[in-house]
Amino acid sequence: MPAPEVAPVHTHTETTKTLGHVNLMVDTLIANATIDDLRAITRNLLATGTPSLAAAFTAAARSRLRQTSARRIATTNGLFTTSHNGIYAIPTQELDNALARARSLYGAGMGFASLGILSSIVKATVGLRWEEDGTMADVLAVIDADISQAMQSCKEELEGGRVSDTAVPQEAIGNLWSHIGESARDVEIWGGEFPFDRASNSIECWKF
Repeated sequence: MPAPEVAPVHTHTETTKTLGHVNLMVDTLIANATIDDLRAITRNLLATGTPSLAAAFTAAARSRLRQTSARRIATTNGLFTTSHNGIYAIPTQELDNALARARSLYGAGMGFASLGILSSIVKATVGLRWEEDGTMADVLAVIDADISQAMQSCKEELEGGRVSDTAVPQEAIGNLWSHIGESARDVEIWGGEFPFDRASNSIECWKF
């Protein structure tokens, strides 16, 4: 009679090794699950996992975003158009795409990379007019908040030692500050309400 097979006992060391690939069934799940399901699964995994899991997740996200940056840099052309009256500006789908890219970057801890996109968005508002209580004003308030969050991401990027060239933050902040100044002067000319107060305050409080 053949000896009974004994299932191997996996030690802690074995289970913590890097697999180097994705299990076929798991890959099938990833390929076929809806985006909402994947988001829910990811959030649950990160909420119940260890801090090191969250760190590994964001590190993997940064690696992926760097790989795709050359192919998927959000365009800042055509971010705004004019409403039917031909006077006031309104946002376009391109703005949504640009903001999604910027949020992915600063959410993954790549704050300075996100500032390049957000700075271009601010610059694109120069010369535009918008209604005080319209959709455009609401969107600009959201962008203002995005810049503040991106600035926080920049600070964490610096504190985490992920910035090797100090010229990078200085250039990113300098460009943003310049474009915010242009916006402030332009809005003053036509009597509008300056939309980037929070961003301006965040930069003024910035210390390298």
